[in-house]
Parts: sequence; C-alpha cells; structure tokens
Amino acid sequence: MSKEEELKAEVLKAQQNSDIASLYILEQKAHETFDEETLHGFYANILDLALEKLTDTLEAHRVMDINEVQDFATLRALYEYAIEHYSAGDISDASALFEVLSGLSADKNFSDAMKLHWIASSENITLDDFLSTIADVDATQNAGTFYISCFSKEAQNLLDKSQSKGE
Repeated sequence: MSKEEELKAEVLKAQQNSDIASLYILEQKAHETFDEETLHGFYANILDLALEKLTDTLEAHRVMDINEVQDFATLRALYEYAIEHYSAGDISDASALFEVLSGLSADKNFSDAMKLHWIASSENITLDDFLSTIADVDATQNAGTFYISCFSKEAQNLLDKSQSKGE
C-alpha cells in the first residue's frame, strides 16, 4: 500500500467516525501527500462534518465546550469557514457565521472574540481593515489561539459604537 493510499485509509476512518480532530492531525501529511484537488476534498470533508456537528448541537440546544477535542475542532473548522467567507468579500455570510459562533461556545473569550468579528463584519469592515485596525495579530499569535483573540484599543470603540446603536 502506497503512502497516499495509507493516508486516504486514515482519512476515511476519521471521516467515518466523524472525528474532525483526527483529520486536523492528518492535515500536515495531507499537504505533503495529496494533490490540490484531493486536498480541496479533504477540507470539504472537514467542513461537512463541522456543519453536521453544528446542526446536531443546535438541535440539542447545547453549547460547545472548547476544551472538548471534537467541539474544539468543530469550532475551528467553522471559524476557518467564516474567515474564508470574510476573506473572499462575502461579508454578510461571514457576519452570519460569526453571529452563530458567538453563541455556540460556553467559552467567554471565544464568544466575546466572535462578537467583535460579528460587529466588525456587520459594519462592513473588510478583513484587511479588521486585521490592521481592530485585531492585535501579534498578541493573538503569542496567545496561541486558532482564532483572533486579542484586539487593539479600536475594538473597544467599535463595541461602544455598536452598543450605542442598540440603545
């Protein structure tokens, strides 16, 4: 069995077990082994599983636990999907996803960060502007989170503006 066939078997097993975390563990091998089309399918499968878990979570009226490995992987996949939309200029779709994400996790830091993403995208702030003026990318990298978790002083101005609109 070739290296690619072995990896495809591992990926299939993880998919059959709805194991998003294992798929992320296999991500580096996938990049080294798969061609572009197969790699695209790999990420599409992660997204499909994440959307399935999102539906199950919403139907069960529960929130995800960021400390539980499958919930963590699901939140990561959904966040990456939202950022992909944001990056592509699909700001309203990104905004809707950030809104859902802001209420999906019991983790206050994650929820608060998603609220800032949601507010920024609903204000039609582009991803580039969000990254340069609202996000603190260096502090986020130091924090080691998979999502933008640290923000500049400008973020508080955005929150204040948003809250004054809601009154």
